[in-house]
Amino acid sequence: MLDIKNLHVKIDNKNILENFNIHISKGEVHAIMGPNGTGKSTLSRVILNDKRYTVEKGDITFNGENIRNLSTDKIANKGIFLANQLPCEIDGVTTADFLRTVVTNKEDKNISLYEFIKKVENAQTDLKMKPDMIHRSINKGFSGGEKKKNEILQMKILEPKLIILDEIDSGLDVDSLKVVSENVVSYLREHNDASVLIITHYPRILEYIKPDFVHVMIGGNIKESGTYDLALKVEKEGYDSYKTSASIVSDKEQNE
Repeated sequence: MLDIKNLHVKIDNKNILENFNIHISKGEVHAIMGPNGTGKSTLSRVILNDKRYTVEKGDITFNGENIRNLSTDKIANKGIFLANQLPCEIDGVTTADFLRTVVTNKEDKNISLYEFIKKVENAQTDLKMKPDMIHRSINKGFSGGEKKKNEILQMKILEPKLIILDEIDSGLDVDSLKVVSENVVSYLREHNDASVLIITHYPRILEYIKPDFVHVMIGGNIKESGTYDLALKVEKEGYDSYKTSASIVSDKEQNE
């Protein structure tokens, strides 16, 4: 579904991603773990073609189509959804109006108001959200947990093929994390060809959304890949050994 090859990315002349590669097939759940500043969130934004970043070389292919130069809205319309680490507030636009507009544009036809309302209400119930929240400005006055639930609400309504969860677990209490994770898992059961890319520091969310593959990212590329056991190893040993190895490789390359 998603194939990234030899991706090199800069921002303000600083290298962020270097020779980054990943392959995600339909129905797979991948997790990228790593410390702050290693390029995890940059990756999510580059996939959606955030213009603040400069892609020097490399390819990003989604379902066989190179999407590197497509606009963000076109990439999203192809079925890629990003749940942001820090969802923004949009004053004056309600979640309900936003979602109805997006769904109408995506389907390229008028949708049944009754069906839309019923679908949103069911999603709200699943997420244990207050009924009035969709009629308020997007994320305005929402708590951190409410903002993350609102992201997952959008996911459930838009029905993407590839879901990128950028540190969706940050700022969530135990109960909210469980609710958010359960809704992602139930979505995957209903859409068995959908895939997920989880970006996180900690393996806590992976206890609920079990990954098929775990990747450790240091210094802009993947240093090790494995199964869920790799996440447990990281939790026990931390990232220091990877940082030391990356430093040794970097010094060796400079000397060469």
